[in-house]
Amino acid sequence: MPELPEVEVVRRGLERWVSGRTVDEAVVLHPRAVRRHLAGGEDFAARLRGRTFGPARRRGKYLWLPLDDPGFSVLGHLGMSGQLLVQPEDTPDEKHLRIRLRFADDLGTELRFVDQRTFGGLSLHDNTPDGLPDVIAHIARDPLDPAFDDDAFPVALRAKRTTVKRALLDQSLISGVGNIYADEALWRSKLHYERPTAGLTRPRVAELLGHVRGVMNEALDVGGTSFDSLYVNVNGESGYFDRSLDAYGREDEPCRRCGTPIRRRPWMNRSSYFCPHCQRPPRTTL
Repeated sequence: MPELPEVEVVRRGLERWVSGRTVDEAVVLHPRAVRRHLAGGEDFAARLRGRTFGPARRRGKYLWLPLDDPGFSVLGHLGMSGQLLVQPEDTPDEKHLRIRLRFADDLGTELRFVDQRTFGGLSLHDNTPDGLPDVIAHIARDPLDPAFDDDAFPVALRAKRTTVKRALLDQSLISGVGNIYADEALWRSKLHYERPTAGLTRPRVAELLGHVRGVMNEALDVGGTSFDSLYVNVNGESGYFDRSLDAYGREDEPCRRCGTPIRRRPWMNRSSYFCPHCQRPPRTTL
């Protein structure tokens, strides 16, 4: 699933190519693509027609486009394979095209939602007073958000009484971090993924948070991480951060710090990649 850097790359593309444009026609081609819009595809299309998109916004892995109809936004979730593509109107339809938005201008491009596995989708939601779609009001701020509270984070992290990787993936604590960037930040911090949060000092947490931000910003600089053609930006281009990964996906390859082969272990229906020398397992676990 795309994490914060990949979603931010898409948000920037929407900001450039879609924000400020008025919808002339919305066409829902697959009902699963709007399954989170409980009123259905016809209602979704009708309510978008004639509406103008505001500045694209994001929190964690979620992005949305506010509408000129006060109090409403279109929320997008990419799921495992969702793509928001800005395409010339005469471009042939993609095999897995699910939603098409045409605009009331002469720019000659349209917005398409393409999703091979149909886990993602678009939906229309009420906004909270803070301007968030109501269904994501519980999502915490992400580490690149200027309003993220660095002072409160160590206290909240230790209070979770869990292990450090579980805490990093807890979207109610810190949003936008997924499996890839958690493993990368933990490798940089020399922390084992099963390290209990209760024993982490404030300086240690601050160091970890710095590495989370560092790896995400580096990924943003090169367009995110793409392991296949499913994650692309709005112009269909892949990111290149997979070439810079230090831990994730490097099983049996030498650690770039000490040369010890990177190991992979099953973890919560995922995998954790770590260096057994640099990231020593804790003596006690939860």
